Amino acid sequence: MRAGITAVGHHVPPEVFPNAWFEQRLDTSDAWIRSRTGIAERHFAQDGATSDLALGAARRCLEQRGVGAGAIDCIIVATMTPDRPLPSTAAILQTKLGALNAWGFDLSAACSGFIYALVTATRLVESGAARLVLVCGADKMSSVIDPRDRATAVLFGDGAGAVLVEPLADEAVGVLEHVCHMDGAGETALYIPSGGSLEPASADSITARRHFVLQDGPAVYKAAVTGMAQITEDLLKRAELPLDDVAWMVPHQANRRIIEAVAKRLGLPLERVVINLDRYGNTVAGTIPIGLSEWHEDKRFAYGDRIVLSAFGAGFTSGAIYLRWAIS
Repeated sequence: MRAGITAVGHHVPPEVFPNAWFEQRLDTSDAWIRSRTGIAERHFAQDGATSDLALGAARRCLEQRGVGAGAIDCIIVATMTPDRPLPSTAAILQTKLGALNAWGFDLSAACSGFIYALVTATRLVESGAARLVLVCGADKMSSVIDPRDRATAVLFGDGAGAVLVEPLADEAVGVLEHVCHMDGAGETALYIPSGGSLEPASADSITARRHFVLQDGPAVYKAAVTGMAQITEDLLKRAELPLDDVAWMVPHQANRRIIEAVAKRLGLPLERVVINLDRYGNTVAGTIPIGLSEWHEDKRFAYGDRIVLSAFGAGFTSGAIYLRWAIS
């Protein structure tokens, strides 16, 4: 049984924060941000939680497919910013969406989260353990970035994307291959120090601002370029897929320079690479599904297109998927 994506949707908060907003608050400039990241603006939610971002994306997804929430039998939410430590954001989303027949769970793999979740959903459907799986990549990064830290504050945005995964009648399309990897030795290159069982929240940890994202920029940049290029090369080799046959690559949107470096290493023209971080920044687990949704809405994908998804994230997770587009 072949499984694949049958509907896509995305949602970002309406509030837009251009680089000029940071110029008034930090020692930075629009030119500095654009030249080093490629980001011009991003969206920050002024209220609500990650589940609300996922809810907007999920509703658009269901509407596109023409099915009700009751048809969903599993929900996977890839996120590093859950609504609460307990219960799962998937459980909260189930209630808000009205998907009362679904079970589900959260998946934490940071920027690689959507890749891991899509692989998981595909295997659930192929095994017969689930028939219609809602996969959401959603993060409210404004809740975990330090507005005083110019090294990280300008990089991220809030947003969500969602896809439906189900069996396909045409086995020539759908998810065909994947490769995933992880190198936990990169733990402290990109992490949030406090708030977990190792260092529970306390007055001291809050005062010390240890609940925000910390990043070793140069180390992450180097690892991301190498890791995302390598995982993509491994995927192409495993799938026996010539680069010339790839219609589109949809990379994680962390930094334009990373995307350009990976494309150059692969020998893939930028005209065949989905890039939208200039308008959204890094929405972590949301970047790839947002890109899929936008390009589908703009009718840039054709049925049967060979598409490669690729990501690299905290914990030095990485993953890549080869699929053929299954939506007409």
